[in-house]
Amino acid sequence: MTRALALFANLFPVWVVLGGGLALVHPPWFAWFSGPWIVWGLAVIMLGMGITLSFDDFRRVMKTPRAVAAGFVGQFTIMPFLGWGIARALDLDTPLAVGLILVACCPGGTASNVVTYMARANVALSVLMTMASTFAAVLLTPALTKLLAGTYVPVDAWKLLLDTAQVVLAPVLTGLLLHHFTPRLVKWVLPVAPSVAVLTIALICASIIGQQSERILHSGGRLLAAVFLLHSGGFALGYLFARALGYEETIRRTIAIEVGMQNSGLAVVLVRSSFPGLPAATIPGAISATFHSVIGSVLAGLWRLRPAAPASDPRNPGGKVR
Repeated sequence: MTRALALFANLFPVWVVLGGGLALVHPPWFAWFSGPWIVWGLAVIMLGMGITLSFDDFRRVMKTPRAVAAGFVGQFTIMPFLGWGIARALDLDTPLAVGLILVACCPGGTASNVVTYMARANVALSVLMTMASTFAAVLLTPALTKLLAGTYVPVDAWKLLLDTAQVVLAPVLTGLLLHHFTPRLVKWVLPVAPSVAVLTIALICASIIGQQSERILHSGGRLLAAVFLLHSGGFALGYLFARALGYEETIRRTIAIEVGMQNSGLAVVLVRSSFPGLPAATIPGAISATFHSVIGSVLAGLWRLRPAAPASDPRNPGGKVR
């Protein structure tokens, strides 16, 4: 049973692509998963992330601060400005530009941990980076969105901050407390949590794609190109950033995955709560989940064929090449 659940979770890109394709063909199949279902769905995903964390994880951040900080800086510099630049260069319509920028300003997604595992990179570091960027997103996502998307529409940074705290901080902290105080329950839930997250993300994306199917088909090439450039650029620049800092290959791959993959479901929920007048701004988030999953999985497959030797020097915990 556990092996079957792991296989289901590892096929994450397949379910996202399949759901999105079916939603374009027949939107009513996924129309029921909308409104509060999407908000509660993301809350379940973030709760699932929270129960995987322990207070020891925070202590480990203190032991490998340089590598975690490198992924953190890449996440909140490379992606936001890349998203803004692509939106400008391709002259996207305002709702699509705002949606793309918001995706770019979100933290790393939990799917990055699955892809890191598939790529045989540093899973523990990936989890720590996702944790750090998720908590920081409560402040940085609203601030960066106001800075960059504010060039298109007025952004209520305070409301966006409250929405982000409600959607991210509350469920993650709840999960962390459950991990600490109800270990038996967590032990029972943990094997199921990744599959639940995968199914929920696939439903969120399919629902948005179904609701906006006409707009997606009409926008066509430019929208798809924008999302593809955002994520492929994130993977590439994340890798080069880590390489420029002198990290060994396993750390480079981990940072590349963490920078290139976003919490697209969070972007969708934040658009719905903070930009209700721009329903089409949810589209980049829905397409983003498909693109970063597929690109990440392809990279993971290629990297599995060329495994990187891990850093062997115990005096070099940050993974720097000497």
